[in-house]
Amino acid sequence: MNIEYILIDRSKNMIKSSLKQAVAAAVLVGFGTGAHAAVTDVGEVTSAFPVSFNGAVLGGAQTFSDIFTFNISEPNVGSGYSVVNFPVSIPDVGSFGTILATLSLLTYGDDGIRGTDDDVLLKSTVLPSTGNSPDSLSLSWDQPLIGPAYLNITGVTSGTLGGLYSGSISVSPVPETETYAMLLAGLGLMGAVVRRRNAAKRM
Repeated sequence: MNIEYILIDRSKNMIKSSLKQAVAAAVLVGFGTGAHAAVTDVGEVTSAFPVSFNGAVLGGAQTFSDIFTFNISEPNVGSGYSVVNFPVSIPDVGSFGTILATLSLLTYGDDGIRGTDDDVLLKSTVLPSTGNSPDSLSLSWDQPLIGPAYLNITGVTSGTLGGLYSGSISVSPVPETETYAMLLAGLGLMGAVVRRRNAAKRM
């Protein structure tokens, strides 16, 4: 009877050990794959409809390099981009937090395919930089941007459960050179009128 009990007890321990190893392997595969890289298409961005987006990375101390693709078809518009940490704490469970590192604006290049050698880096915000922090990054592009482009956001999760962040893309009209020329001509005419009035008052 003692031998049966010992054999059954060893079998149970082996099953428990195998189950623990399987769970540990699943966790390692799920959360220990290194850098997280998601690609999300946020669609068309217009001056009438700014676009917001969200990112989520599971697991503590996970690096990420996420891409958000978009398209601007309006001519003569500048664009602004921002991303912020979205901290969440769940009592007795854990937390979500993100340390943001870079925010980069790129275009697809001549071949129209993202991720090839001809992609063009237009502008990047890298910490440390004025007006930015690990909780909030922003950049602006004051020239027209027509065609497909994308944002690359990098960082590391600081929460025990992972990290969450939120971002936005907005566009606004950029005045054409003719507009600046008309503005300068108008200012010149106003200056001439003021000088003429001052001269008339002196006489």
